[in-house]
Amino acid sequence: MVFAEKSKETLIVDPGDAADYIERVVSDLDLTPILIVATHGHVDHVLACEELKLAYGISLAASPKDAFLVGRTRQTAKHFFKTNGAISPTIDRTLKEGDEIVVGNGTFRVLETPGHTPGSICLYSRESKIAFVGDLVFKGGGTGRYDFAYSDRRKLNQSIKKVLKRFHEDTILYSGHGEETLVKEVKFLL
Repeated sequence: MVFAEKSKETLIVDPGDAADYIERVVSDLDLTPILIVATHGHVDHVLACEELKLAYGISLAASPKDAFLVGRTRQTAKHFFKTNGAISPTIDRTLKEGDEIVVGNGTFRVLETPGHTPGSICLYSRESKIAFVGDLVFKGGGTGRYDFAYSDRRKLNQSIKKVLKRFHEDTILYSGHGEETLVKEVKFLL
């Protein structure tokens, strides 16, 4: 999550299955969620989306290229997590390269970064020097998987280069798993 200090507007990014935790933080900090963004459609990034959409009356934004993954969230959760209660969320707002999301006085720009999934995206705030990169790259230089039938290693490598060349070296990268890192710490991937 990221929120604006003054307005308390909150952008929820890749909520995973943490709806209860997110709701507690929103309540404790008196935040106002305005949108959920999925950097890609894997179940571990979207499982809580429908619950949060209902709780706050907000939309889910993601690339339409990952609609097939988002649409099978229920089946995937049943397979991997042995749960029957999952709901497949719907994408309410589609995102593409160059789209902007305003949170308070800040703006996040959408970059398409396919490879891990066809619809993987990153959100970048030039002003704040932060980026939500999903499963593109991780601390230490790991990258998202590319062994799925719909993944593409060549596109993933192109997306990594695109991000690392475009973002300032002190940009903080928040990945979908693990600790944040800085662009300069993973520049060796170029």
